[in-house]
Amino acid sequence: MADSLVIVESPSKAKTIGKYLGSKYIVKASMGHIRDLPKSQIGVEVENDFNPKYITIRGKGSILKELKDARKKVKKVYLAADPDREGEAIAWHLAHALELDDTADCRVVFNEITKQAVKDAFKTPRKINMDLVNAQQARRILDRLVGYKISPLLWKKVKKGLSAGRVQSVAVKIILDRETEISEFVPEEYWTITAKLAIKDSTFEAKFHKLRGEKKELSSEADVQEVLKAIGKSSYKVQDVKEKERLRNPSPPFTTSSLQQEAARKLNFRASKTMSVAQQLYEGVDLGKEGTVGLITYMRTDSTRIAASAQEEAKEIIIQKYGEDFVPESPRQYSKKSANAQDAHEAIRPTSALRDPETVKPFMSRDQFRLYKLVWERFMASQMASAIMDTLSVDIEAGETIFRAAGSKVRFPGFMKVYVEGNDDGKTEEDKLLPPLQPGDKLKKESVEPKQHFTQPPPRYTEARLVKTLEELGIGRPSTYAPTLETIQKRGYVAIEEKKFFPTELGELVIEQMEEFFPEILNVEFTANMEDDLDHVEDGEGNWVKVLSDFYESFEKRLEVAEEEMKEIEIKDEVSDVICDKCGSPMVYKLGRFGKFLACSAFPDCRNTKPIVKDIGITCPTCGEGHVVERRSKKGRVFYGCDRYPECDFVSWDKPSIKPCPSCSGLMVEKRTKQGTKLNCTVCDHSEMLEESDEGVETS
Repeated sequence: MADSLVIVESPSKAKTIGKYLGSKYIVKASMGHIRDLPKSQIGVEVENDFNPKYITIRGKGSILKELKDARKKVKKVYLAADPDREGEAIAWHLAHALELDDTADCRVVFNEITKQAVKDAFKTPRKINMDLVNAQQARRILDRLVGYKISPLLWKKVKKGLSAGRVQSVAVKIILDRETEISEFVPEEYWTITAKLAIKDSTFEAKFHKLRGEKKELSSEADVQEVLKAIGKSSYKVQDVKEKERLRNPSPPFTTSSLQQEAARKLNFRASKTMSVAQQLYEGVDLGKEGTVGLITYMRTDSTRIAASAQEEAKEIIIQKYGEDFVPESPRQYSKKSANAQDAHEAIRPTSALRDPETVKPFMSRDQFRLYKLVWERFMASQMASAIMDTLSVDIEAGETIFRAAGSKVRFPGFMKVYVEGNDDGKTEEDKLLPPLQPGDKLKKESVEPKQHFTQPPPRYTEARLVKTLEELGIGRPSTYAPTLETIQKRGYVAIEEKKFFPTELGELVIEQMEEFFPEILNVEFTANMEDDLDHVEDGEGNWVKVLSDFYESFEKRLEVAEEEMKEIEIKDEVSDVICDKCGSPMVYKLGRFGKFLACSAFPDCRNTKPIVKDIGITCPTCGEGHVVERRSKKGRVFYGCDRYPECDFVSWDKPSIKPCPSCSGLMVEKRTKQGTKLNCTVCDHSEMLEESDEGVETS
């Protein structure tokens, strides 16, 4: 007979914890929040110290009844929501809804869902932490005030259905500012001179470095001619060789932000998908005989701290698999990434490093396995010895000029044996090996190639870059990154093309209005300071009502001005030259979360829509009549197909190349790899690398 009720958020978490606790406990799921502010009204009494008016969320009535019925059958209730502000608030709302004594020791938290961690947590229940609850309430009310006060203005003045929010507005502004930088960027010309040199049977490249003992920038063809003249018919001779040893240290274990960034780079996961799969790994996976086990620690964290017991376990595995040399002299300690880091939880790590990815692979979905492997490898690498690199710098004399060649090789791989962090450009570092060289060695010149380049504008934001930027600026917190990116796309303020964010016309209009009438909402420093204020409330060092009051005092005045002075903007749809094949009306361009599409101008009488297809200039290899066009799937993924579909069923996820296979004349497609982009034949085994030029992609 059960004598205790345990309430968690999700059924999968309830299932895992129920197995650990046994028959004396009933474990139920609240399915997230049970109470919230009403959707139909602002739900905040501003004049009464911002008192919130909570109601039971629509659709949660049956769940609440089930929890109340279970409550009557037990002596004790434990609230085991997630160990963060949101989880604390869920516990507090449950206590009120079930009429529990919220000053009693009813709150149970654990950073990992393993049998030992769960049992230990139930030995030390605590009171609900009202500082955490108040920090969550303050954020919720703050976002409600901004959203429910500004949004109606935007509906009236710009377009129905728009919304504004503290963090989402700053995110759109960051994307818009980058687009402005790109459009205003003025390319600057520069040149390089590369000498291809040989000694014995080895060839290598060296770059122009100095002219007459001074470093010289090559900004024009005239500069290049001056250097070539200074080389003349001179021979090439090694002047100096410098060898150095360089240590390369591992990256720290994952935080929420770095996990989202690396999953985007290496797994092509959206931030929302990363958090969804991580939640599954945290709540538990059925490992057969071992039962259901939480495989990673809590995934909403900004800390890089690791428990000593986990470090010791990792050390034993590293010694066993790789040897003593791969263990650092002392356990690695990583400092906070930023002053804003809360350090409330450990970093994201495997609950047991003994569960290596291949062992648990048979019990996991493909996405679960790939993300778990990433977490496991990153954690293990973070506890390993540094890599030792041998670097070589060679100065080569040619007339009045100096060329320089640089190379490196791995002497000891250390952590690189397991894992190396990716980068936003998707390129991996390759060791450039130089032949053995000594001062005085004479070299044979094979070629000297001048090349013109132009500086490039800053890159557009990918999800990974934007998350990194928001974190660096102190905007938002671990739990907010994924929903923020989702919201700005759903609202149509930005679109994603080739994994990069582009602001839409609608996004520009909204930010323009916000900048004029609510500049503090878009001010990065103001928003970051607000996050700090909420953190102080969480730490018990700030008053949540005062935080709201200080904000609302100036915000209310700006609202009054905006009501009077904000002008109405009419957004007209751009008419295309396409005629609706259902009713004969012209079609107009509309913007969806995956970019532009065509819709009938007679909407709502005619709801016909069409994707906008892009001809890539290749004749269909299947039918020989149609053209290959770029399309998007329902989930927004780009693919390529024949424009005669459904008469012709040619389709490819990889971009076809205009160049036929030199071996069999078959269709070649582009494949992106860690080394770069390849052209692979779809008929035979022929493959060749593509070279990124300044103008685009070209065959090497």
